[in-house]
Amino acid sequence: MLKADIQLDTKGLACPMPIVKTKKAMEDLVDGEILEVQATDKGSKADLAAWAGNIGHQYIGTIEENEILYHYIRKCSKDINVEETFEYTISIEEITGRPGVILDVREEIEYAFGHIEGAISIPLGELDARIKELDMDTEIYVICRTGKRSEMAAHKLANAGFNKVYNVLPGMTAWKGELTKNI
Repeated sequence: MLKADIQLDTKGLACPMPIVKTKKAMEDLVDGEILEVQATDKGSKADLAAWAGNIGHQYIGTIEENEILYHYIRKCSKDINVEETFEYTISIEEITGRPGVILDVREEIEYAFGHIEGAISIPLGELDARIKELDMDTEIYVICRTGKRSEMAAHKLANAGFNKVYNVLPGMTAWKGELTKNI
């Protein structure tokens, strides 16, 4: 299974209990953390996706294994504030077909459920330990969901001596192209 910050077992419960328990569990998470909801109610797939969207959380996706549904939901603040403080930015439309590397700094779960083909996955929390995997002479287009994490990653790379770094705005929320999945 994919790594989540918190697991919630709602197996054997029918509607509306998976949503009720998910709502309560989300209150205890901090912004950005991922909840894994384990359910057997087939209706939970549509219910949890709709609920998360209405509330403003990110419904990442569902994996079904042995009749158990594993739902992944990221807690999001109600306001999406894209900070454009990193000096070099590029729009998501401009990265298509450009030479260089797309560095996806979202969590492994988010990347697995859909990423730009050819993108390299290094979650922001692993960037310091894995920075040597990147070539300093290659243009690097850093992307996340909205531009927040990618901006932090772009600063880290610039502080480490990378000179060809661009923060991709607004992020995967605006991507209209095909997605590659690893699930």
